[in-house]
Amino acid sequence: MLTERYKLKFNRHKTLSKVGVLSFLFVLTVGLSARTYYEDPIPTGSFQLVYPANFGNRINVPADNPTTKQGVYLGRLLFYETALSANNKLSCSSCHRQEKAFTDGKALSEGVDHVLSTRNSMSLVNLLWTRKLFWDGRAASLEDQAATPLSNPHEMGQSLTISAQKLSRIQSYPALFRLVYGDTLINGDRIVKSIAQFERTLISANSRYDQYLRNAYQPNEQELKGMALFNQFPQPEKGIRGANCAHCHGGAKTYMELFHNNGLDSIPKDAGIETLTGLPADRGRFKVPTLRNIALTAPYMHDGRFKILEEVIDHYSEHIKQSASLSSFLQGESNEIGGTSLKLLPEEKKELLAFLNMLTDSVFISNPSFSNPHLRITTNK
Repeated sequence: MLTERYKLKFNRHKTLSKVGVLSFLFVLTVGLSARTYYEDPIPTGSFQLVYPANFGNRINVPADNPTTKQGVYLGRLLFYETALSANNKLSCSSCHRQEKAFTDGKALSEGVDHVLSTRNSMSLVNLLWTRKLFWDGRAASLEDQAATPLSNPHEMGQSLTISAQKLSRIQSYPALFRLVYGDTLINGDRIVKSIAQFERTLISANSRYDQYLRNAYQPNEQELKGMALFNQFPQPEKGIRGANCAHCHGGAKTYMELFHNNGLDSIPKDAGIETLTGLPADRGRFKVPTLRNIALTAPYMHDGRFKILEEVIDHYSEHIKQSASLSSFLQGESNEIGGTSLKLLPEEKKELLAFLNMLTDSVFISNPSFSNPHLRITTNK
């Protein structure tokens, strides 16, 4: 039985069996990192994706890649697998760290050739509902999304063909691929499908905001005022003040699959989705990201220009730049009659920040099911 073989070769203890030592020596000879896995036996069967009803059921799971326990298990290993990079040092997790809600804390990420990326690393949270990925929406599925950085010469820098060859030489993987796909063939299609299965499980739904929605948390006064501002649109003629956030970030997921020019530049340096559509009206338009765990995902915007959330709030309050493609949601919105900018008061900014901090899900960023499953074997020097 496959699971019996894994019980023999890979155990969760610090000591290695004789077979484990031989596997370690074998892996060293091919120049790849050695590891063992702590979950034994390997789970199998259909994976139940659990999420709140208010997230909706319009999920995006391709018919040819159903989510299984063994597929998620393999995908998690591959997500943290450095053999998928040209220098055997980078993995998907290099730019998507769990403790930072699967971002990397950098304005721009650095790839295998030490060249910086052109855009900020996006959070991998609640992607089960997403149909357009990356800042410009160029990927239509998580499978497409997973393939791009793996083979990009400035990111992980390695073709999927070479990645498949390297995985075939790591003793554990052929049997794992057989468990998931029925045979030991390892190819690019199966690699990205497995990673996509794991990424679909990265569901964040236990922030204080979620707890509030299910009557399990009572926000303080500052948080309640911030929540009201977040969901309200300015109507100064009626004396109603608002932060104008919900147009793009409304709903339980704080995310709508929209693309907008959010007034960062009068003449956008990055064309955004205009690169794909060729339409001048799309210049500077980018995907609206979720605000889930937003306090953990600095720096902000597609180019990481804002280091802290206070700068983001200031931008929307006072510093929107006019351009031909500026989102209509940001034109003429003001808390002052005849005003040309939102003009939030200092205390309102603090209230809004308090609400945004409610969106942090500490369970999500510490969930062991999402953590690095590779137990590195090291030697004293």
